[in-house]
Amino acid sequence: MATDEELTAKLLSSYRSDLRGQRIGKRFLPSRDEIAEVIGLLLEIFYPGYFGRQDLTQDNIEEHTQSLIASLRQPLRRQIEACLCHAAEEEQVAVDADCTPHARRVTEMLLHKLPEIRATLVLDAEAAFDGDPAATGLDEVILSYPGFLAVTVYRVAHELYTMGVPFMPRIMTEWAHSRTGTDIHPGAQIGASFFVDHATGVVIGETTTIGQRVKLYQGVTLGALSHPKDAQGRVIRNTKRHPSVEDDVTIYANATVLGGNTVLGQGSVVGGSVFVTQSVPAGSRITIKPPELTVQPPKKR
Repeated sequence: MATDEELTAKLLSSYRSDLRGQRIGKRFLPSRDEIAEVIGLLLEIFYPGYFGRQDLTQDNIEEHTQSLIASLRQPLRRQIEACLCHAAEEEQVAVDADCTPHARRVTEMLLHKLPEIRATLVLDAEAAFDGDPAATGLDEVILSYPGFLAVTVYRVAHELYTMGVPFMPRIMTEWAHSRTGTDIHPGAQIGASFFVDHATGVVIGETTTIGQRVKLYQGVTLGALSHPKDAQGRVIRNTKRHPSVEDDVTIYANATVLGGNTVLGQGSVVGGSVFVTQSVPAGSRITIKPPELTVQPPKKR
């Protein structure tokens, strides 16, 4: 049995011989816990009365909202700054004083985007209610629908992604993924009135584009058909790898749509368990033949 000193020596040798999976001597790393706190504050701002205080009135809502914005600003700026500095450190670029003013600018840009993001989210909530006959109202959608929570987090993460903030958008959407079963990459472009029904197992890749009034059911994958590689065998990034879905498309459970050149035309309906790797024109109905069902009666004793 090795002593603590011997075990420590072996671990130190591992740290020194393989620099992967450790951050010794580095300074900057975002906090997943504080990013989760940021998400919590955003939920209170987007949906007052549903999250956080429930005693809100027209008399106290202004003061409450101002307080939430003030509470959000500092942790949001800290995490944006940590992500910007982390990227500079990883790229071995001198981390200078520019991270702080850059983080402040991005923070204010995002804060001023919140009313616009909320307006889109209200359309998403309405789409969930209109698209699910089991929904009793927007209260149920906002408080209980996992797909709606995933879309809420995605909408903010996407803004940070387009503003060039590294790392943090993915932490946010993976936070939602772990709680909802819905994996939406923050780079995906998704129009308004978007509804993910049942949520579990949905995957939407980074370069996916989705139009308005699109509805997905559980288990849908909008993914890459293949990963092109360079001469050294490394995956080529920053290419269109995932499909495009036009307005008013419905994709039923467990369907798989793959490829950066694949386009689902406006108003198309993709049936359950379908595998699509080529474009279809507007108004298409894509189904598979039902499998032959065999029922064997129980054998008599």
